[in-house]
Amino acid sequence: MDWRDEGALLSVRRHGETSAIIEVFTASHGRHAGVVKGGASRKVAPLLQPGAQLDLTWRARLEDHIGSFTVEPLRSRAGVMGDRLALAGLNAVCALLHAALPEREAHPALYGATIGLLDDMAGAGDWVRGYLGWELGLLEELGYGLDLGSCAVTGAREDLAYVSPKSGRAVARGAAGGWADRLLPLPACLLGQGPADAAEIAVALGTTGWFLEHRLFPDLGHRPLPEARRRFATMLARTA
Repeated sequence: MDWRDEGALLSVRRHGETSAIIEVFTASHGRHAGVVKGGASRKVAPLLQPGAQLDLTWRARLEDHIGSFTVEPLRSRAGVMGDRLALAGLNAVCALLHAALPEREAHPALYGATIGLLDDMAGAGDWVRGYLGWELGLLEELGYGLDLGSCAVTGAREDLAYVSPKSGRAVARGAAGGWADRLLPLPACLLGQGPADAAEIAVALGTTGWFLEHRLFPDLGHRPLPEARRRFATMLARTA
């Protein structure tokens, strides 16, 4: 069994004295793990940093074996190392993909969005709003997408101000009534409207984070929301 693909490195851990087990998110093979022989060496270990883009060849005797990777670096994305917020965002992306994606299941649309976001992070561009869109896409890809096009109560498309934590649907300000304090905020940036500062995006991440923590991850076997995602949200809120 063998294949060749490229992907982003999600995690790495030492295996024995000289090898490493890496997990990658690939275009055609999804989240996939394998052993890199010599991966703990001084020559190879610096190349195996989370977020790095790798050319990968995987081989195994049987399909269900962990197998081994031969890797060649394509892009290091080392640019995030000088930006604490970008590094926290990259770690959140890697941790969420590691914890939420089923193994060896392709998600090409999510893969494309992930690579674009990681490139933006490494390029020191305005990536924070892109991260919010990526998180919405992750929820959508895994079957927990939010329906924000119209009010769940009235069908109106104007003055949408809340999200129902039960249904994931938008609710107009005038339709919330006495339930407003039980609903989640719906800032304009979640609707793709207007410019957004860090404070507004932090509020929006509170809403998407609720669905990650209380809908997606409980259905994955009561796994906790990754700590890396909590740290990123906290850091963004502090910069606001």
